[in-house]
Amino acid sequence: MEHGNISKHSTFYAVGLSYKKADAEMRGKFSLDDNAKSNVLSQAQTEGIEALIVTSTCNRTEIYGFAQHPFQLIKLLCENSQGTVEDFQKVAYVYKNQEAVSHMFRVGTGLDSQILGDFEIISQIKSAFVESKNRHLANAFMERLVNAVIQASKRIKNETEISSGATSVSFAAVRYIFNNVEDIANKNILLFGTGKIGRNTCENLVKHTKHEQITLINRTKDKAERLARKLDVIVKDYVDLQLEIQKADVLVVATGAQNPTVDKAILNLKKPLLILDLSIPKNVNENVQNVQGVSLVHMDHLSQMTDETLENRKKHIPAAEAIIEEIKEEFIAWTKQRKFAPTIHALKEKLNSIKDGELNVQRKKIANFDEEQAELISARIIQKITNHFANHLKDDNTMVDESIEWIEKIFQIETSSK
Repeated sequence: MEHGNISKHSTFYAVGLSYKKADAEMRGKFSLDDNAKSNVLSQAQTEGIEALIVTSTCNRTEIYGFAQHPFQLIKLLCENSQGTVEDFQKVAYVYKNQEAVSHMFRVGTGLDSQILGDFEIISQIKSAFVESKNRHLANAFMERLVNAVIQASKRIKNETEISSGATSVSFAAVRYIFNNVEDIANKNILLFGTGKIGRNTCENLVKHTKHEQITLINRTKDKAERLARKLDVIVKDYVDLQLEIQKADVLVVATGAQNPTVDKAILNLKKPLLILDLSIPKNVNENVQNVQGVSLVHMDHLSQMTDETLENRKKHIPAAEAIIEEIKEEFIAWTKQRKFAPTIHALKEKLNSIKDGELNVQRKKIANFDEEQAELISARIIQKITNHFANHLKDDNTMVDESIEWIEKIFQIETSSK
């Protein structure tokens, strides 16, 4: 393998695109399914790339990896998706070295997510890394970086409140039902319509309740049946809507109709009913509120709850950033140390060989040469000189690569990294 020679001059890059500049259609073009991701990895191996990971979600597609030029990574992305290089130039980003490292930290901890504090992405970074490692496309740098990002994500989750509260309307709807309906496990829930938010609400309800009592009604029954199979809930016919509403304690309306589909006329209630209207435009007529025992909650109200949640989350950004800074500094210190360790080691060997030569000369010249003392003094001088070099290389303002090159030139040393 020719991995040795690429690493000397290859740089760490992050290339990709996200919801910030690319719309859903453009993100769709660049999205990579499992098969495409697998092809990216195979191609990277063929092209002698040392380490790389690939992630693709509905909000972003990214490649982190080592290359001599970022175009190597951009090419991998474009050749395995529907996106073109022209598209990429319009909406994408390329970060290198420290900026690429910072970017992975922000993405992995949910600070760069469309919903602030969303922790789904970290599990994707984890599994992307495992996938790459299985293919021998991971090096020590990548492993250490991914672990540092995972550690930052864990600490932010545990030590800040950046992911508290409900952020999606469907989750807010479920929270609202739980907080306002007593003994929900024994109540009947009716979902009318299978719009996206309704589907998600239904999934959340199934996840968080014993769901023997969820019923689904949709104008076109086959849609309802597909969803019901997936979630194991009961489907009833559209003609039974009025009857099913009588049995329900909670009615969730999520139809895509242009005019209200539920109004006072079809309510013939025997018990209190909570109605959640999750449709745009509204699908429940305001007049239902004239019926005794009905409470109506509209999506606007739930959206407001989620907006407040997101506003509250923003307060915790500085705390999250402080944790990232701390872990990132440790990581950067480690990378620098790792980079110049061979040079310092070689420098020490070089100075020791100069010392050995000099002591040999003096041993012959001086009659009662004090071997031990000369050895001790020389060793201490060498230690102090190498410390100076090490401190220079550790300094934040040092261009490490250039300094290493100079040191190796001046002392005529070769390090094994070449």
